[in-house]
Amino acid sequence: MAVLAIVTSSPPNVEGGHLVIARSLVNAAREVGHDAHLVVTRDYGFGRTSQSYLGNWRADVRSVEARKVDQVISLRYPSYAVRHPAHVCWLNHTMREYYDLWSEFSSTISSRARVKENVRKVAIRAADWWLLHFNVTSVVAQSHTIQRRLANDLAVRAEVLWPPAPQRAYRCEGYGEYIFVASRLTAHKRIDLAIRALAEPGAGNVRLVIAGEGEGQSPLEALVRQLGIDGRVRFVGRADDAAVLDHLARCRAVCFPPFGEDYGFVTVEAFSSRKPVVTCRDSGGPTELVHDGDTGLICEPTPRSLAAAFARVMDDRELAERMGGRAAALAATMSWSEAVERLVIV
Repeated sequence: MAVLAIVTSSPPNVEGGHLVIARSLVNAAREVGHDAHLVVTRDYGFGRTSQSYLGNWRADVRSVEARKVDQVISLRYPSYAVRHPAHVCWLNHTMREYYDLWSEFSSTISSRARVKENVRKVAIRAADWWLLHFNVTSVVAQSHTIQRRLANDLAVRAEVLWPPAPQRAYRCEGYGEYIFVASRLTAHKRIDLAIRALAEPGAGNVRLVIAGEGEGQSPLEALVRQLGIDGRVRFVGRADDAAVLDHLARCRAVCFPPFGEDYGFVTVEAFSSRKPVVTCRDSGGPTELVHDGDTGLICEPTPRSLAAAFARVMDDRELAERMGGRAAALAATMSWSEAVERLVIV
C-alpha cells in the first residue's frame, strides 16, 4: 500500500473534467488498497500565473493527514510544479491559451495587452519545459493529442493512458428522439456548429438537448432564436451527475464537436451508456476513440456535415444501436485498476 497525493489545480468554485478524473483516480486507488488523497492547489487565473506557479512550487505535499506521502500524481498546470521525489504527471493539459489556443486568445485582447501576454507566454513555456523535464519523474499523456503537443511544444516524450469513464451507474434505456450535448458553453467547444446544423436541409426533425453553462450560453440562445429553431433546442443548464446519466441513458446519440480537445471524457461516458458519438475531424481527443461508422460518426467541422450525421443516426435507430454496442465494448476495455497500476511507481 502506498500513500498517494492526487494533485490538481483549480480556481475556487470551478468544476472541470480534471477534477472528475482526479476523484475517479482517488477512488480507484483506494479500491486496490492504496491510501489515496485528493489535493487541490490554487490556480489564480489570468494575470496571476506567476503566483499560481510559485504557490504550487511552495506547496507542501510531503504529507497528508499526518501521513508521509510516498508518491504524487499531478494532472494539469500548474500542479506539476509541486515537488516530490516520486512524481508522475498524468497530463490533462498545460495552459492552452499560451500554446494551441494562442491565436484565438491573442486576437481578443488589445495590442498593448498582447505584448504583455506574449512575455508571459514565453515565461510560462520556459517554466513548463523545466518542470516537465526536471521536476517530475515521468510524464504520461491522457491522449495522443496531448502527447503530440508535449513533443512539439516542449520536447517531452510521454506514453499515453486514456482515462476510463468515471465510476458512475451508466445505463441504456433506449435510443430516444434527441441528440444530447454535455459541455461547457465556451467558444472552442463549438456548440454553435451543432445548433447551426439543425437549420440545414435534411435535419428538420432533429432535436438537441444541451447541458452545461458558460459565457457562451446567451449568444447560443440568441443563435437559436435567430435561426428560428426554438422548439428543437432545449438548454437545461448545469446538470448534476444523475441528470447527465439520465440523458445519456435516453438519447439517440451524443454530439461533441470541440476544436482540438485534449481528451473529453464525455466521449467515453457516452460509450459506457451504449451511445455513439458524433464529432469532427479536428476535434482532437474524441477522434482517438470515435471510429467513423463503428463507434460513432466523424464529420467535417461544418453545420452541413453535422446535419448529415444527425439525420443519419436519427433516421436509423438500428445503426445507432449497433454503433452504441461497439462503443460500449471499447469502453469496457478501459480499466481504472489498470490505470492505477500504470501510474503508481512506488
